[in-house]
Amino acid sequence: MLGHPDPPPPAVSASPAPAAPMEPAQIFFGFRGRIARRTWWLYGVAAMLGLGLLLTALLRIAGLDPDAATGVVSLLLLWPSVAISVKRWHDRDKSAWWVLVGLIPVIGGLWLLIENGMLRGTPGPNRYGPDPLQAP
Repeated sequence: MLGHPDPPPPAVSASPAPAAPMEPAQIFFGFRGRIARRTWWLYGVAAMLGLGLLLTALLRIAGLDPDAATGVVSLLLLWPSVAISVKRWHDRDKSAWWVLVGLIPVIGGLWLLIENGMLRGTPGPNRYGPDPLQAP
């Protein structure tokens, strides 16, 4: 009709869609995306500690000496530990190379604990993906 303009098209959001919850396989084995502190504490600390104790106990029961059992468990849990840590560094908007901070004697472990376990990630999306605390 004359005098009645068409309604404007809906606005397109410039921000990416919020992240869907990450599957455990992606948390343990993938290097992309971001995880929040809670996920880091649950998977990166509690789950890794529990798996480490369980696997060590099973290997000891199977007859492996303590040093060999510790070495095998460390090798088995290396990849998941690094994958979880990388995603936590991504949430802090830092490169995966920051994982290497853990190699610094004494200070490295404390630095990792403070950065990954106590400081909030970047609010909103960053170069590694959407904020894991925003609901999908």
